[in-house]
Parts: sequence; C-alpha cells; structure tokens
Amino acid sequence: MGVKAALPRYELYCYNVVLCMAMLWAARWIFDVSSSNSNRKTFKTSVQPGWYYSGRKMDTADVEWMMWFSTFREHIIFALSGHVIFAKICSLLALQYRSLVFMVYGMLAVFTSMGWAYVTLILSHCVLLYSISLVKLRWLCFVAGLITLATFKMEPFISWQAGFVTGNFELRPLLFYGGCGFTIMRSMSFALENCEKKDGNYSILELLKYNFYLPFFYFGPIMTFDKFYIQANNPNLTRKDGEMWNISLQGLLHLGVIMIVAVLLHFMYILTIPSDMKLLKNISDWALAGLAYLNLVYDWVKAAVMFGVINTISRLDHLDPPKPPKCITMLYVFSETHFDRGINDFLCKYVYNYLGGKHDNVLDELIASLCTFGIAALWLGPGWVVFIWAFLNCFGRNFELWTAKFFTMEPFISIEMAISESMSRRIRVVFNTFNFWTIVLYNVLALNSLEFANLVAKRLLLKGFPFTTVTVMFVTYCLIQLIKERERRQALIDDPDPIPPPAGGPTGSAGLCQITSGSRGLLHQKRGET
Repeated sequence: MGVKAALPRYELYCYNVVLCMAMLWAARWIFDVSSSNSNRKTFKTSVQPGWYYSGRKMDTADVEWMMWFSTFREHIIFALSGHVIFAKICSLLALQYRSLVFMVYGMLAVFTSMGWAYVTLILSHCVLLYSISLVKLRWLCFVAGLITLATFKMEPFISWQAGFVTGNFELRPLLFYGGCGFTIMRSMSFALENCEKKDGNYSILELLKYNFYLPFFYFGPIMTFDKFYIQANNPNLTRKDGEMWNISLQGLLHLGVIMIVAVLLHFMYILTIPSDMKLLKNISDWALAGLAYLNLVYDWVKAAVMFGVINTISRLDHLDPPKPPKCITMLYVFSETHFDRGINDFLCKYVYNYLGGKHDNVLDELIASLCTFGIAALWLGPGWVVFIWAFLNCFGRNFELWTAKFFTMEPFISIEMAISESMSRRIRVVFNTFNFWTIVLYNVLALNSLEFANLVAKRLLLKGFPFTTVTVMFVTYCLIQLIKERERRQALIDDPDPIPPPAGGPTGSAGLCQITSGSRGLLHQKRGET
C-alpha cells in the first residue's frame, strides 16, 4: 500500500500550515455565526443559559451528552461508584465469586432504577434466547434474536413492552430502550457462542452474569460473550507494570475532554445551527463545510468519552473492553468507518467475516455487507434516513473493493511499478480525498438530517464549484497526507524492516488504488440515540 513512502519535510510543513489556517478560518466563521444569532427563535429551545461566569449561552441540543454530563451525572456517578466499591471489596474477600457479585449488583441497580417489571421483561428475553441456544442451530438463534430485536423497534410491540415500565422518571425511556436493545445483542452473542461450544452448554447463570454487568448494561459497549467469559472468570488478576497509572491517566484525560467540549459548546453552536435551514443558506460555503466536519468530530469525541468512561471502569475490573472508535479525522476509507467498536466487533465476528470469508470475492463481499448493514439498520431503528445511510455506506464499502480490484489490473499495475512510492502515495491520496468527503456526507445524513446533508452536498459540489470545491478538496488532501505520514511513522515503529528508500527514490509498490485497509468498521449510531 506504500504506507512507508516518505515525503519531503518541506512538503509536510506546507500541509500543516494549510490545514491549520483552514481550521482556524472555519472555526472563526462558526463562532461569528453562533455569537450573532444566539437569540434566534429556532435557538431558544436548544441554546440555554450556560456557565454564569462565561457570560454566554450553551448549546444543549445533544440530549445524550447533557444526560451524561449535566442532568443525570450524579445518578450515573453514584451507580458506577457503587459498582467500583463492590468490585474492590469482592476482589479482596471473595475473588472466585467476583463475576457473581457483578451480576447481583447490576440486577439490584436495574431493579432500583427501573422496577421489578422491567427486570422480569429482561429475564424473559434472556430465558427465551437461552432456550433457543440449546438447540445449537446458528441460523435459528440469529432469526430469533433479530425478531426479538425488531419488537423493540416497531409498533405495536414497542408500546406494549414499554408499558411494563411505569413512573415519571425522566431517564426511564432512554434506559428502557438501551437496556433492552443491548440485552438482545448480548443474548445473541451468548447463543451463537453456545452453538460453537462442542461439549455441553453454558449455564444460564453465565448469561445473566454477562448481561447484568452494570457498566455495559444500559449504554454498552458490547463485549462478545467469548471474551467476557474468559476475562470475568480469570483467577489471575495481576496487573502489568504501570497499568494503574495508565488507567488513572485515561480517566483524567476523559475529564479534561469533557471540560473542553463544555467550553466549546458555549462558543460554537455546532449542534443547533444545522437545524436552522434559513440560517444555513446565509453562511459561507467554508463555514458550512467546517460545520459538517465538526459535527462528525463532535460525535466521535462523544462516543470516545462515553465509551471511554465505561471502559476505564471495566479496566478496573480487569476486563479488556472494546477500544474507543477511531478518530473521524483519521478515516478516509469506508472499511474503517465506525463510531461504536463494540457493535462493529459484534457484526464483524458473527455476520461480516462469517459470510464474507477472506473478503476477496466481490459477490461474497456484497452479500456479507448487505446482511451486515441490514442488521445495522434494524439496530438503529428502521426509517428512511437509516435505510439511505445503510445503502450508501454499503455501496461505498463495496465500491472500494471494486476499485481496488480494477486498479490491480494492467496497465495500472505497470504504471505504478514505474513511478516512485512518494508519487504513488500522492495519487492515492487524491482518491482518498473524494472518499473522505463521501464518508462525511453519508454520515452527516445519519447524525443530522437529510436536508442538511443535501445542502452541504449542493453547496460544495454544485453552487460552490469550482472555487469552493477545489479549495475544500485541497485542504482535505493536506489532511490525509498528514494522516498518511502518521501511519507511516507508526508502521516504522511496528515494523522497522525493511527500511524505506529516501523520498523520490525508485520503488515498486503494490496496487495503485488499493485504498481499503485495516479493520472492517461498519457502524455508527445516530446522535441522541442509544
């Protein structure tokens, strides 16, 4: 892939300067729009009074962020702190029963917050999928799991099951759908792993331990059962040198990011502005492009922080949870696009890799990706926007594979053999630049609205052509070159041999447009949904 191809330093310096100037310019435009329009009628519901000493209002459009770090932060801190304390006491007194203690505390926490009827509903779904798993038919477990999941996404089943939860606790609707949805996915993972177990079956107690682990229960991420079972029952709880320091540092980093996001939401209303179409039509093309990009960056930061907080607690329990999502800034191929690595790992393990095999056959890849994005659409909740998002991302993933295969044929392979690695890298980045904005537009569609995505596409590609289009693509080209440089340096650390030749030297790199690489990321979730 030519990832170790070096570029001259002066060229990289130019890319850094261009990128910094562009980001500062876009941020200034968004700041000006936020400051001069803070009293607009459309802003009154989501732009609320912020910190008193800041003298500014705060963008509160993201219900999920406000719930975690403002409205219900005391409740969440209390519940998770209790889990940490109980886990520590158990590790000191009864190490062999720690997974059982996790389950008991989780069930008590769920019972306290949602009531006995909700716990009974969760248990009924667990028992149902456990009973089906005893048959050890993989397809039957999948069908049963997907039908059960669909009952929480379609009427009248949603209303009927929601009737089990009573009371006016403001957080209950979100906890209801989050707990039920993740319970079904975890139960499916258990059932599929039980089908693979050759000798006997896992007990239902193992399923309950897995499902009622409180840090993962309501909001994820999903850790597949095979990994959880091994780690939760591991008697050796020794830590590596410096591991506690790394966990503490991770916790402080998340706290710092939370504070930075809170400050930014006082000065740039990036979540509210996309909902005001009249205002969007009057701002510059550059501000609109920056707004679309910052919306995706924000959603990545939110996912990284929320999953990061949960992961920090699970690491204290000696678990190795799914890693945070890859930064949206680093994504220029569909194969790595995901905002929830737990769901991504689940779909890859049980659907995408299972059906796609080695991912070198176009037809197998198409079937695997169609099935995967079909399940992803069901998980997000069927709707036209979700269906459009799933179709576009599925097409983008397959188009990458088709393009990669096309450019491995003659005369393209001979052309690349004749040019330098650095020139090959530049040509690839041209392709990746268009790919990057395709990913941005497809995912802005899911995170914001069809109208906003349509407006961004028209302004960048049609009305803004050629000046805005060329300018935005050039800045994106600079960004991806810097991403490539970071990947090059990391590759040299991981595998220092062979040493790449100096920039501009003759080389024989692989296929010209082999733009797919790395993990096969597939999923992100809509803002404000669990």
